[in-house]
Amino acid sequence: MPNSSPSSTQRVRVLISGRVQGVGFRYSTREAAIQRNVNGWVKNLPDGRVEAVLEGSQTDVESMIEWCHQGPPGAVVKEVSVAEESPEGLQNFEISR
Repeated sequence: MPNSSPSSTQRVRVLISGRVQGVGFRYSTREAAIQRNVNGWVKNLPDGRVEAVLEGSQTDVESMIEWCHQGPPGAVVKEVSVAEESPEGLQNFEISR
């Protein structure tokens, strides 16, 4: 597989809006990220959105972004904005408060 070297780590910051709080979005995001071997964190924002940072291979990160457009059952995702950032070498996936 091309582009699967460790140096091809991708990092994105994702903002998800819609009905995304109170539906288990953060916990489901963590589970989905762990399944895809993606590191980072996820948290609720005061304005009702969910923010996540995702780090991993381009394929895995793209899979997570796709998942964010759907979210867990009960979520109604209206918008997902994605901004690329420089990887920081995160080693796990956390739910931030």
